[in-house]
Amino acid sequence: MSQRSIWRSLVLLSLALLLGGCASLRGPGAPGQKLDPWESWNRKVFSFNDKLDEHVLVPVSTAYSELVPAPVRQGIDNVFGNVNDAWSAVNLVLQGRLRASVEQGMRFAVNTVLGFGGILDISTEVGLEKKSEDLGKTFGRWGFGTGAYIVWPLFGPSSVRDTVAMPADWSASPSLVFREGSAKVAIYSLQTINTRANFLRASQMLEGIALDKYTFYRDAYLQRRGSFSDDEEFEVLTPAKAEPDPPTQPGP
Repeated sequence: MSQRSIWRSLVLLSLALLLGGCASLRGPGAPGQKLDPWESWNRKVFSFNDKLDEHVLVPVSTAYSELVPAPVRQGIDNVFGNVNDAWSAVNLVLQGRLRASVEQGMRFAVNTVLGFGGILDISTEVGLEKKSEDLGKTFGRWGFGTGAYIVWPLFGPSSVRDTVAMPADWSASPSLVFREGSAKVAIYSLQTINTRANFLRASQMLEGIALDKYTFYRDAYLQRRGSFSDDEEFEVLTPAKAEPDPPTQPGP
């Protein structure tokens, strides 16, 4: 066995131990709190990120949205989404969902060729639905639980499982095509600002609705990435089977 294979085996073993151990971390209280044993730390980081968003990202995104027309912003969003479609196709293969992977690959090919590199979303118009998958969801498909909820500075909500998958997901980001560090930073900044500009109205509505923004974001993230079922250690990635209708009684 080569040295590279040995290191790969050790990394996979460490990953299994980390996810298996951290998935059992539970806190008291409601379902969201059970997956949030580090709530005190997470709230401090969330407050820091919220202040940064309020004083830096929102003003920049607001000015950006006023300068850049909505169709252009949508085209930029489509290009980034097209790159994510390719990574989703890879993860669908790893999940054993070959048919969905082929459809996602076709979506990427159609938008790349006919949509001018993904600027136009032709695939949605022809019925190829978008299936966003990442390595964190792939780990969930393999049976790893979400683990404890974590809020990272700058990067926002995550979990133990998604944090482990984060480096691989980053390596498949649109900035990967650039070798220079300045170009990578520019592409990442454009993606962040463009995405934030598209959600300015939604965030303004949230300000008046959510009583506790931290709890709202946490529960929304965990519901999107995991499950609040009785067995909280495993993510539900497929819809629950519908119960059969009770037999009808024969009429008189």
